[in-house]
Amino acid sequence: MSDMHSKASATELARVVPHILEAPKDHAVITSLCLRPGYGEREFVDEITLTVAQGMPGERWATAPWLRLEDGSPDPRIQVSILSSRVVDAVWTDPSVMVHPGDPIVADIDTSFANLPAGTRLRAGTATLEVSDAVNDGCVKWKTRYGTDAKAWLTLPENMPHRLRGVLCRVVQDGVLRRTDLLIKL
Repeated sequence: MSDMHSKASATELARVVPHILEAPKDHAVITSLCLRPGYGEREFVDEITLTVAQGMPGERWATAPWLRLEDGSPDPRIQVSILSSRVVDAVWTDPSVMVHPGDPIVADIDTSFANLPAGTRLRAGTATLEVSDAVNDGCVKWKTRYGTDAKAWLTLPENMPHRLRGVLCRVVQDGVLRRTDLLIKL
């Protein structure tokens, strides 16, 4: 656990918003791929398999999703999350003691509703993702890891359209995403 002094302040986070908003709209460079086999576990990989049926094999979506359908099965709208690398840089201030957010795809991309509205399709290597209407506004883990200011920053009315906590997607075509690939809007 990091101490309060290493977490980004509200002032620091407000200052970085213009930089986050300047992220590329398309052809996004991937900075990391991560699987979360269990709570708090992170496995950084060079490629991720994406499937319609299983999301990302080896990732906990299939066994412990935070959102389920009425029948109890995992909601496919949250199979894959994409987080802006600029947001990660703003909140993950001390990687030696802070847990990585765990989003499977971290890329230099504008995740705003304006750039990636629900239904937008993204080529992710040989797979295709579709941006869902589900919204991630952060959870208690985000607040614990990155601070009260970082959690509040996500849900400020002026920041909600930017979708700072990232974009949620479902897999619509099986394939493989490599760290050397780009995320490309279709």
